[in-house]
Amino acid sequence: MMVLSLTLLLMTMACQQEQSTSEPESPPNIIFLLTDDQRADALSIAGHPILKTPHLDALARDGVWFKNAYVTTSICCVSRASILSGQYMSRHGIDDFATSFGPDELSNTYPMLLKKNGYTTGFIGKYGVGKNADQPANMYDYWNCSKTSQPVYEMEDEEGNYLHHTDKVDQNIQEFLTKFGGKDQPFCLSVSFKAPHVEDRDPRQFIPNPRYDDRYVDDVVVPSDKTDPKYWEAFPDFFRTDENIARERWKMRYDGDELFQRSVKNYYRLITGVDDVVGNLVARLKEMDLDKNTVIMFMGDNGFYLGEYGLAGKWYGHEESIRVPLIVYDPRLPKDQKGQQNQAIALNIDIAPTILSLANIAPPSGTQGINLYDLIAGKDVNRDEFFYEHTFYGSPKIPMVEGVVSKESKYMVYTEHGYEEMFDLTTDPSEKVNLAKDPSQADRLAVMQQKYKDWKEKVK
Repeated sequence: MMVLSLTLLLMTMACQQEQSTSEPESPPNIIFLLTDDQRADALSIAGHPILKTPHLDALARDGVWFKNAYVTTSICCVSRASILSGQYMSRHGIDDFATSFGPDELSNTYPMLLKKNGYTTGFIGKYGVGKNADQPANMYDYWNCSKTSQPVYEMEDEEGNYLHHTDKVDQNIQEFLTKFGGKDQPFCLSVSFKAPHVEDRDPRQFIPNPRYDDRYVDDVVVPSDKTDPKYWEAFPDFFRTDENIARERWKMRYDGDELFQRSVKNYYRLITGVDDVVGNLVARLKEMDLDKNTVIMFMGDNGFYLGEYGLAGKWYGHEESIRVPLIVYDPRLPKDQKGQQNQAIALNIDIAPTILSLANIAPPSGTQGINLYDLIAGKDVNRDEFFYEHTFYGSPKIPMVEGVVSKESKYMVYTEHGYEEMFDLTTDPSEKVNLAKDPSQADRLAVMQQKYKDWKEKVK
């Protein structure tokens, strides 16, 4: 009996010693995918009646799909700075297309912190932050970005053949994986598509690859009931002007059913092109045996009006403009967390601290976002609302707007004019009825006004 007990003790000690001396789990590879102007409902898994995104849907079904994901500023330059830094615009200070990260701020972006801690880093596509001359190409192990703030869709390869920008991104992803995927060192690849953004100075606006011309050709896009002219007419005079860029671009994209159908279908075709790239990426990871230790995160840099309220573009505080798709696919997640449709509020400022957490790196002290894995695990992170801010241009082109958003309520104020909007998102999720002038809502309005004042100080 004593011999048996001693044997069991020795076996236990050996097992404990083996566990204590085993190597820690290797850090995962990380791939962050960002689309330009993709709104939250532009996924077939979201119930879209026309658009098909099977590869993104697969990531969502096997990962975590955040159904209440937002950006804190709906314009690419600011949103991308928030993604890289984990900070609101009020803190990182990049509020236009000409302001670059300073050296200290750049060193605290998630790619630079990962590189400092042993990761191979790459960036592909559209960088979109600051002056073109300040792009930090030499600070990455792999860099293949447009040297202009906005790439063009129609390009040529080295032999002079037609090359669509989305296909170029695909080629660059494959090149990066070939070069760095087989090494022991973990990598973080940031991929920024131009799609489905318009070609600003081209009358065609949305320019998909011609091979997608037959997609959705027999479908009919049913416009939102908020494309009714009465919603445009309900805006105040300072907003309801042809100098408003959102109205100017509405005329270029959606004025009349034929133009509307062509524009929206081409928007969908551009997203389909991105989805195919995601499929190629996933297949390559499996081929290289990297799929079990590579986390893929997918997000849109801001939302996009498809004619709602008589508007095009983004910028303002409506759901169409500020709500985005967000998927976290982590093959290492416990089975009970996979396939999760998470209802918590997730923000673009959460990307940096989440990516850093994957590498066990503490976020910088100025970080304002949270770790999305805390939301995945169901932890109480005390986020019931967030601050929204957009100050680029100003009236009359893009009236400045700030506010507070929760799941139940939304308050926006056009700061140059003192014009307020308040929506009850529980009873009016489509934001059709502005309650700010309703006397019966005065107490609720006062609460939201105070929240706004508090948040405006808090985000600095």
